[in-house]
Amino acid sequence: MDNIMEDLESKTAFTIPIFGGIPVADSCVVTWIIMAAVVLLSIILTHKLKKVPTGSQCILEGVIDWLDNFFTGILGHKGKKYLPFLETLIIYIAFANLIGLFGFVPPTKDVNVTAALAGIAIIFVQLAFVIEKGFVKWLKSLLNPINLLDLVTRPLSLCMRLFGNVLGAYVVMELVKKGICAIGVPVIASAYFDIFDGLLQAYVFVFLTSLYMAEAIEEE
Repeated sequence: MDNIMEDLESKTAFTIPIFGGIPVADSCVVTWIIMAAVVLLSIILTHKLKKVPTGSQCILEGVIDWLDNFFTGILGHKGKKYLPFLETLIIYIAFANLIGLFGFVPPTKDVNVTAALAGIAIIFVQLAFVIEKGFVKWLKSLLNPINLLDLVTRPLSLCMRLFGNVLGAYVVMELVKKGICAIGVPVIASAYFDIFDGLLQAYVFVFLTSLYMAEAIEEE
């Protein structure tokens, strides 16, 4: 149990020797790895695209079509311009939650990462409000105490929901791997906690973000 508690602590991967030393957390390094993997996969999967898709291109187009239809169904055609952000967000979180399958510690286990994701999501929602309705209306909306409270409660909810679920899944998987359960159970547990729950949390995060955005850009 002590080893698990040590693993839960955010660790410094290395220190950049400038300005007295800038520590770089392991969650940041894993995020760089995810970014590199996503970019590499994007290049590979979009190389030599065909008019009549086959193989991996069919899968890629199927996933993108599903994401487009899913977010368009929530935001409407007016919100199509925001799809790249939302789709990038769900892809990153999904990769971040699934990377534990490859022996890495999920960066979403670090509350600093989930707080940053929640902050970015809410800032983007507010920007969408300004783009669609103007800066003056955005300022007027803040005169409503409920809207002002939402600026605090919504990112906090997004942050802690993602962090709590990923952290809980990580702790359970570590307990299973260290021999609490019988042989074979870790595979079943991993299928649920690492794959199903990881993808579910990515879905919930962007689903709520898209709902907040739909509310911000809806016609009055």
